[in-house]
Amino acid sequence: MPVGAHPKREREFRKLEKDFKQEGRYRGREEEVAARIVNKQRAQAGETLMPRVGKPTGKGGTPELPIDGYQHLTAAQIRGKLEGLSAADLKRLRAYEMAHKKRKGVLQALGA
Repeated sequence: MPVGAHPKREREFRKLEKDFKQEGRYRGREEEVAARIVNKQRAQAGETLMPRVGKPTGKGGTPELPIDGYQHLTAAQIRGKLEGLSAADLKRLRAYEMAHKKRKGVLQALGA
């Protein structure tokens, strides 16, 4: 059981573990199965920690960018897709480009 779990959940865990041992169920895995059951109950009741909130990410863990598949596009393809993007979107792309590939043609098109 995680440190700081509610005493009620601790009791449930110990009872399940004891019952499994007495019944001979899940031999050698009684503690694991009891913990899984109680942790599932905790999650359903909203007692677990919330997921970490940070920058939204797309596939591959990269920040969400205004151009789909940006990191796989060539400089020419990117320049063709910049038309109509907001200043905030251009700024986000500029920051991403500076932190990653630093392509001169892209940075010039982004106004860096």
